[in-house]
Order: sequence, then structure tokens, then C-alpha cells
Amino acid sequence: MNSKASRVLEFNKVLEELKKYSKTVGGRRLIENLKPYKTEYEALSVLNETKEALEIITSKGAPPFEGLHDVRESILRASKGGVLTPGELMHIGGMLRCARNFKDYVYRKEEEKSYEKIEDLVSILKPIANLEKGIENAIIGEDEISDKASTTLYKIRRELKERNYSVRDKINYFVKKTSEYLQDSLYTMRGDRYVLPVRAEFKSKVPGIVHDQSSTGATVFIEPMEIVNLNNEIKELTLKEKAEINKILTNLSNEVGLNKGICNTNNKILGILDFIFARGAYSSDIDGTMPKINKDRSFNLISARHPLIDKKEVVASDIYLQKGINALMITGPNTGGKTVTLKTIGLLHIMALSGLLIPVMEGSSIGMFDEIFADIGDEQSIEQSLSTFSSHMTNIVKILEEASEGALVLFDELGAGTDPVEGAALAVGIVEELKARRVKIALTTHYSELKGYALETEDVQNASVEFDVKTLKPTYRLIIGIPGKSNAFEISRRLGLEERIIDKAKQFVSEDNMKFEELISELQEKSIKAQKDARDAEYMRNEAALLKKKYEEKLKRVEVVRDKTYDEARVKAKEIIREAKEEADEILKAMRELEKMGISGGGRNRLEEERKKLKDSLEKKEKGINKKEEEKGEKVKDFKLGMEVYLPSLNQNVILLSQPDSKGEVQVEAGIMKISVKAKDLRMIEGKKVKKEKKKRELKLNIASVETSVDLRGLDSEEACYKADKYLDDAYRGNLGEVTIVHGKGTGVLRKAINDMLKRHPHVKEYRLGVYGEGGDGVTVVTLK
Repeated sequence: MNSKASRVLEFNKVLEELKKYSKTVGGRRLIENLKPYKTEYEALSVLNETKEALEIITSKGAPPFEGLHDVRESILRASKGGVLTPGELMHIGGMLRCARNFKDYVYRKEEEKSYEKIEDLVSILKPIANLEKGIENAIIGEDEISDKASTTLYKIRRELKERNYSVRDKINYFVKKTSEYLQDSLYTMRGDRYVLPVRAEFKSKVPGIVHDQSSTGATVFIEPMEIVNLNNEIKELTLKEKAEINKILTNLSNEVGLNKGICNTNNKILGILDFIFARGAYSSDIDGTMPKINKDRSFNLISARHPLIDKKEVVASDIYLQKGINALMITGPNTGGKTVTLKTIGLLHIMALSGLLIPVMEGSSIGMFDEIFADIGDEQSIEQSLSTFSSHMTNIVKILEEASEGALVLFDELGAGTDPVEGAALAVGIVEELKARRVKIALTTHYSELKGYALETEDVQNASVEFDVKTLKPTYRLIIGIPGKSNAFEISRRLGLEERIIDKAKQFVSEDNMKFEELISELQEKSIKAQKDARDAEYMRNEAALLKKKYEEKLKRVEVVRDKTYDEARVKAKEIIREAKEEADEILKAMRELEKMGISGGGRNRLEEERKKLKDSLEKKEKGINKKEEEKGEKVKDFKLGMEVYLPSLNQNVILLSQPDSKGEVQVEAGIMKISVKAKDLRMIEGKKVKKEKKKRELKLNIASVETSVDLRGLDSEEACYKADKYLDDAYRGNLGEVTIVHGKGTGVLRKAINDMLKRHPHVKEYRLGVYGEGGDGVTVVTLK
């Protein structure tokens, strides 16, 4: 990617935003070097990494990067025999702890979704338990060693503490004894030794060693002879303490050096994981999704939003370049959003090809471009004496020198800044040249000649930014297939220009041009309605696909649990039969012994017959274990909500929650689960009649027993959605009309997960965020059906 296009399209600003989500120096270094990948395989691989990180963050919360630092230099120094500081060792311990925690973080049960790319990376991490524990036990601060670092250090410090107590007692005694000779009635320290501040004229009154004197000479600091030995012992113990600390640091540093390979690998992998999860967190913040990549370089950005514009202000727009179309000609009024549209096309392509999810709806796609060029904005240079036209033309010449097949070129106001006729002709010539090289082009223009060129040229398509004549404001939405309408007469009329002047002005416009403008207006109205219908249909199709995926995953989990239950039951049954066989053989063996002791021969034959009968019976039962139990009972014909029926596949009674749908499926409640099953698989329960609905099987609970709110704070997304789903069932049965779900503000991940669940919940009529006095953005208020 050329640096000019990256700067013009503001990819550097995206990288600065991305850095805010990184926790390590290594991660930020990788972000700084991020650029589009050259092959479709590489781009898709990195996009999948980012998508996995986003899904893990959504389901499990933030990754465990606490205490992680870049420790490459410390590991290098330790490998060369250097002794690390307590702070450096503490950082290495934090890195090792992070590596261990990450393995626990991505651990999953068999039935849970797998994340292959991230799991492969995490599998490389190798915790070093002994070293991590050794550092944790020894280091308690940047410059502090724990007493428990070694038995020797513990003993030295205990003795040192005792000696300090003794010397303080004695020095306090001397303070009282010689207070009349002292400058102040207190003791002080000089060179780690306890001394008294004696007035110079009385120094002969206090026998001892003079260590220092004040700057005026009025005070001398004397160490009394009686405590010299104690001070010497303290000095010796202090030296021993330093030596022991150095020994501990040396041993730990040597251990780091011996494991330098593992430590370096862990440090590198954690930096890469930080880079991946930063992309995932940023994607969550911009509501990013993973696009498809088209080899034919067509693209379809559904509800595309510029990621650097505030989410509350940005207007989503559908932007696409169909297969067989090589140029998109965007026209419309100034400040209508043409330039933003161009930047959105270029920036979203750079982001996606760099492995970032982009702010578009599911089902969007990008083109696989080898290079992106952009001439956007007025880069007129006074110093170089270049006009606007000259400045743009200088950029265009450079683009024409480098652009080749597989490139995307973005032009803002191509041909502007000179005579309109010549500028339009020049623009057509440039577009034709790039088309001949099989380059894809998107450009903005004011020239009406280019509108006609696009209408006449098969592989060039018109587009326009929508303008609301009633409000005299742009809507910032893009309309593909229709050139922009000038609206000059209508705008002038609404601004108060007299009708007679407008009528006179129309006489100077050819009849063909007037009809063309009217045709454009009519096409715009039809196109807006068609695009709205298409967006609605796309949204409904995506919602249906998500629901299908959700229930397929739920069914798969139920089948896994069912099969596991069956297998456990079979194993247990086989064990019971094996034990019964052994017991029967023991009994018969004992009977044979009794027969030898006097039982008649006829008795033996009867015993053998009974033994054979018992054996045949047990073998018959054993064979039946591996077969599914026959479905017995009468099929359910009259389906009533709340009735209790038998589900053979789960071997348990369930509660009917819905009528059969078009697929012949019903929803039932099995314990704490709600599942969809085939209506034909249900059986009536023998000896039980259908309950007379008792208010829908008392599907409605006592309203007093259900709270009007549920608190989900502190839970991860999966636990919170499960708890909210169960609570909504209870609230629905309890006839509650409106309930409150408390999820807190936080990062917004939990709120998003809850809102996604509410969109598809069968009991939810509508929902909204709380207002002032209800909890604001920290709660969601739900109206039940």
C-alpha cells in the first residue's frame, strides 16, 4: 500500500485508535507495521483471527493481559549471565503468569465452539510453573525481596531486626543519660550507624567514635563505645542480607537464562495475541463484521459507515460495484457526502485487507485489490506555485505511472479547476486509459457531460448522493444507478426566488435537458423505495439466517448431551449385567459344591436348567442395551399449551409450549431447556389425561413470585443471556407487562449481547434503553407480549 493513499484515506488514524486497545509494546509495534496483505489467503486468515478474538471477547470477557510487559531485553541479559533486578524478574513472572492464564482463558469443553487459529497460537505457550512460583515467592515489589525468598534470608532479617531493637534500646538509654550534652534529645544515623548529636564543647563528656560534624561545627555525631559492637553486628548482617539477595536474584536470573527459548517464545506469542485481541476489541467498538473477498474485484458494502465519524452522527449507505462494472461515477451537490463516500470505499478496503473487521452489515463483500491509489482533497502548494488543477494533475500523473491491473483508483472531482469542457474531456480520457488497464475506478464530479458518458458506456455506472429539497439538506445516502439532479430551480423557489424569474430562466434550458432532469427525479424516488425494500429484505434474511444458525447450534448441543447420556447409561447397564452374571456364576458354583456334598443327580439337572435360563435372560437384556428403546404410547393428536407429554428421545416428560409450525415442529420445555422437536415424536403419557389448561397449565405463574427486574452485572455474555432468557420466561408466565434488565454500562459488550438476544426472543414485544431515573444506559426496559 502506497503511503500517500494510506495518509489521504486516514488509515493512520485508524491505527492510532487501534493502539488504544493494545496492552503491550510488542502489540503496539505490530499495529504500527500493519498494512494490507497481498494475497486473499493471508487476508482471510487474519480476518478469521480477528473474528475469533471478537467472539471470544463477547462470550468470555476481556483476555488476561494484566501484568504483561515486553521482557525481551531482560531475557537477553539473563541469557548472557547478567543478574536481573527485582523489577525485571517481576515482569518476567507476570509474563509467565499471563501465559498460564491464557491457556485457561481459551480452554473449552467438548460441546463448545472451537477457535482454531487462536487455539493454535495458545497451544504454543508453555508455562514454567517452577520459575513463575519462584519469582512470585521471592519478589514482592519493583525493589523489594520477600523474607520467604530463602530460609537464610529469613534468618538474617530476623537477627537484623533483633539487633536493631537492641541497639535502639541502648541508644535511647544514652539519649536520656547524656541529654544535657546533646544538641537535641534524640539519636540519628550516620553511615548506617546509630549516633548521638553532641554539642561540640561537650564531646569529651561522651566517649565514643566521632563519625561526622555539622556544617557550622557546633554539633559532632558520636557513636557511644557501648554500642560499637552492636553496630558492627548490624553492619555484618546487612552485608550478609545483600549477599543473600544477590544470590537469590542470581539463581532466578540463571533460571530465566536456562529457559530463554521458552520465555522468548511466550513473550512473542503473547505480543501477537495482544495484537489480535486489540483488533477484536476495536472491531467490537465499531460494530465490525467480516466481509467476503471477491477475486473479480467487485464489492458490496451494505450499510457501510466511516469508522472515524461518530457513530451517533454517521449515516450508513449501501455502496457497491457490480461484476462487469469498472467505474462508478458519483455526482451530487457540494457537502452532500461524495468525498466521504470515496474515503469510505478506500478506507474499508484497506482495513479489511489488513485483517480488521469493518463497520458494515453481514453479507458485505470487498474486492481483492493489489494496490489502492487516491487523489482526494485540495493539496494546492503555494510554495511550489501550483494551482488546484496543477496539484491534482501532478498526483494523477503519478497514479497513471503506477496503476495497473488489480488496482483501485479513487478520484475526487476529476478534471476540476479548469475549463469545464476541457476538464470533462480530460476526465473521460483518464477513465478510458485506466479501464483499458483493467483498473477499477470510483470518482466524483460536477460535470453533466460525465453523467451522459456513464449512461452511454456499458461498464460505467452513475451514482448520486441524495438531496432533500424540502429541508434543503443532503441525506448523505448514495443512490447507485442514477446521476445527480441539480435541483437548482427547486432550491431557488424554496429560498424565495420569484416564480416569474424561474420561468424565464427555464426558457434558456433546452426541453431535452428539462425532461432529463424530470426523469432523474422520478428515477430517484423509485430507486429510494427499491433500496429501502431491498435493505429491509436483506435485514430480514440475515435475521432468519442468524436464528437458523442459533437453533442448529442449540440442537447440536442437545444431541451431544443426549448421546452422551445414552452412552453413560449403556456403560452403566453393561456393568450391572456383568456383575449379575458373576454373582449368578458364584451362586451356581456354590450349589455344585453343595451337590457334591449330597444333593441328588436330578437336582443337578434342574440347577443347570435354571442356570441356562438365567444366562439366556441376561444375554438377551445385554443385546437390547445397544438398541434404542421402542417408542411406546399413543401419538399426540390434540396439542394444547401446557400439556405434559412424553419425549422418547430424551426418555423424559416435557411441557408443550407452542402449536406445531409449518415444519411440523413444536417447542417444548425439558427441565431448564427449551428445545424444538418433531410433533410426531411426542407420545401421550399412559394413565394421564390432558390437563384442562388450568390457565395454560398455569403457564402463568403467581405474579407476586416474579421480580420486576434482573441484575446481570458481573456475568459473562453467555451466562447473562441464559439467565435473562430464563427470567423472561418466568416474567411472561407471571403476566408482567414490563420488566427491567440491569446490565451496567462498562464496555457495552454485555449490553450488546443482551440486545441481540432480545431481538429474537419470542416473549419480547419491544425494548429500549433506560432513561434518567431508570438507570440510563446501564439498563434495558423490556415490554412483554
